[in-house]
Amino acid sequence: MSVADRTASVAAPLGAELAPSGRRRRLSGWGRAAFSRATVVKATSAEQIASLLAGGDAARNGLIARGGGRSYGDAAQNGGGTVVDLTALREILAIDEAGGCVRVQAGVTYAQLLAEIVPRGLMLPVIPGTRHVTIGGAIASDVHGKNHFRDGSLAAHVRELTVYTPDGAARRVRPADGDELALATLGGMGLTGIVTEATLEVEPLAAPWWLMDTDRTASLAETLELMGRDEGHRFSVAWLDLMARGVSLGRGVLTRSNDWPAGLPSLKSAGGRDELRLLARPRVRVPRGFPGSLLAAPLIAAFNELRWRTFPRRERDRPTPLTAHFFPLDRPGEWNRLYGARGLLQYQFVVPDGHEAAVVRCVELLRERRVPVYLAVLKRLGPASGGLLSFPLEGWTLALDIPAWAADARPTLDLLDELVADAGGRVYLTKDLRLRRDLLGAMYPELERFKAVRDGIDPTGLMHSDLGSRLGICGARR
Repeated sequence: MSVADRTASVAAPLGAELAPSGRRRRLSGWGRAAFSRATVVKATSAEQIASLLAGGDAARNGLIARGGGRSYGDAAQNGGGTVVDLTALREILAIDEAGGCVRVQAGVTYAQLLAEIVPRGLMLPVIPGTRHVTIGGAIASDVHGKNHFRDGSLAAHVRELTVYTPDGAARRVRPADGDELALATLGGMGLTGIVTEATLEVEPLAAPWWLMDTDRTASLAETLELMGRDEGHRFSVAWLDLMARGVSLGRGVLTRSNDWPAGLPSLKSAGGRDELRLLARPRVRVPRGFPGSLLAAPLIAAFNELRWRTFPRRERDRPTPLTAHFFPLDRPGEWNRLYGARGLLQYQFVVPDGHEAAVVRCVELLRERRVPVYLAVLKRLGPASGGLLSFPLEGWTLALDIPAWAADARPTLDLLDELVADAGGRVYLTKDLRLRRDLLGAMYPELERFKAVRDGIDPTGLMHSDLGSRLGICGARR
């Protein structure tokens, strides 16, 4: 069955008079560790976006798009310039069940889209760790989920994009065609233009439940060994305790899961409780001004100990609802405030298969230099997507939450950067706030190809962000 297609025509530039006015705001990423001020313009139509890109005062110091503000670093900031807020572009334009795809505007969130398609028995193949990410932001980051080693990143499931390039023209591009603009846009951190629409693949969903297997491990070596086994699961992720000491460092809880089998009655139809709650407000929210000093390292170590012991040593086929399966971090609202006014650094890297020793050494360095890691998540990744600045490559990825105020945190992460680069790995630009510019080319071998695409569509350097400026990805500011 197909839902009526609310077709939106591709707009041509209509003049600067359509550009909406903006206001100065202080912005940061989700980590709240680096702020800058920009003029924020809330776009309500593709015509307004075309007008902004066409020039005028609003674009004098460059511009960058912003969605839900969930990237941890400074990718959606543009100090002294313009930031285009896309959250008003939130229409689900078409759901084609027969064709296996949906067409949406860039400001649609995963929560909004899943709430619409899951009751129809449809699911997105790639789900990030929070439901509050917008589709536009997910494209800019080429997001991945717990099933990357099976299903790849979002880029593998994007059929078509509408991108407004710096000349104000709307271009429809298809990644499957090998279009260079598409490959530069998927994972391109918003620096190729502004995505206004996307057509994404969907897949059948038997029920919004997953069957989860859990194993508790006693050390990092055990975690790596167990996680490295292919036991036929579609999803896999491990929480690591990097506050533990001695041989227990890196102990964890590995959860692996599969989709609910077709033909097996769902818990809802069997009388159980359906817990989608995709659009519900969090029951608990961290208040503004929360003192980060309360989140002291001894408290986190004690919490991790309790959490590790709470999980079963071994459990199989536990039914798990959608929100608990994909979005456990969304349970407390505004949880980033727990780190206080100085915020947190999230550091995520990937190293290729065969370089597990680099993962171990990174963990050891953090412990040796007494850098507290409050949250650590380990995943397996599959082959790269082809996006020129896309993060995933086949191997191991470790994401770390570190208080931004932690002594020696940044110099230690500099050392980790070098270890990762030497192993043929890279850091995730969506979460980065402090990578040295000289390491970027070693980590992203398609960087010059990306810059060539960017220079071809943006010779005046209109697209600009704090991240792009810091790492030298942007052209010269106009």
